[in-house]
Amino acid sequence: MMIDPPIDRLIKKAECRYALVCGVAKRARQLDAQYPELLKEAGMKSISYAAKEVYEDKIVIRSENV
Repeated sequence: MMIDPPIDRLIKKAECRYALVCGVAKRARQLDAQYPELLKEAGMKSISYAAKEVYEDKIVIRSENV
């Protein structure tokens, strides 16, 4: 199974791996709760969509928000 976006590039978007994982998971829960129709249209799981948003700099992971 191939992960898109690549994890090695995602790690550069946060101060540490823990912050990245927590931030992406937090955003995925928001997407599940507030935008299920967006996920259905995109044909993606919430965790993949959240990771894509981080990779494309649509959201920023800050350690104080984790």
